Amino acid sequence: MKPWVRPLATNHGSDQPSPSLSPSRRPIRVGPTPRYRSREEMYADRAKKNRSLLMYTGAVIVSFLGLTYAAVPLYRLFCSATGFAGTPSTRTQAAPGPEYPEWMPEWLKILLSPSTASQDRFAPSRLIAVDPADDPKSRRFKVTFTSSTSTALPWTFRAAQHHVYVLPGESSLAFYTAKNNSKDDIIGIATYNVTPDRIAPYFSKIECFCFDEQKLLASETVDMPLLFFIDKDVLDDPSCRNVEDVVLSYTFFRARRNQQGHLEPDAPEDVVQESLGFQTYELAKQESDKLSKGMPDRD
Repeated sequence: MKPWVRPLATNHGSDQPSPSLSPSRRPIRVGPTPRYRSREEMYADRAKKNRSLLMYTGAVIVSFLGLTYAAVPLYRLFCSATGFAGTPSTRTQAAPGPEYPEWMPEWLKILLSPSTASQDRFAPSRLIAVDPADDPKSRRFKVTFTSSTSTALPWTFRAAQHHVYVLPGESSLAFYTAKNNSKDDIIGIATYNVTPDRIAPYFSKIECFCFDEQKLLASETVDMPLLFFIDKDVLDDPSCRNVEDVVLSYTFFRARRNQQGHLEPDAPEDVVQESLGFQTYELAKQESDKLSKGMPDRD
């Protein structure tokens, strides 16, 4: 009869290796830990990254598309805020706002700053004529009105009055008359500028037909009002000290729609720039140089 021997303990059902196994037989993992546990997890992570990339790309495209549509309104807003190239000011005078970076242009600070009743250029308290008896620097400005139309627009367009005299801060009402000489309904759009251009930031329009396009029916005649004033701050500007004569010019063009769907003057670019008073600026010079390169030398 064999003697009874107690069996050795085992770790069946446990993840821990048996103590009886030698170290050389234990599993050893070599190299970095895999990032994904399966192919499905890898494909899902890549799909998530692709969706994020697609969303960012779409946001950039939409942003640039929006800037393209807003380019013309932003450019007009810039000219109205700064009086660039004789564009009359249509923006209220803003109050001192928060601190802005030094690199930010002044016209952008004006647009971003909130306006208050005390500093609003169109506030009733500022629309008070400055009499020369009260302020020795005050004087009457002679505002002359001129008008013209493009050759493609069969309209008669003229100012109802040749000129008016206004004091700084005094509002004045003027009229232009337009007649459609054709048998078709036509939409026209006006451009304008003020000379000398250094007084443009102080020439403010309260109401003007140039803010929107104008549609005249066949053989229709309309009176177009213009309500404006010269801001009294012009008296404190040394560059305007000797200015007494101001010319307000309007040019009407036939309107057309551009690729973005906006109405614009139906005329060559150099003609439109000249009507805006840009012909003496570098922008117009560059444009004219481009046009001249495609023309043969006349010498």
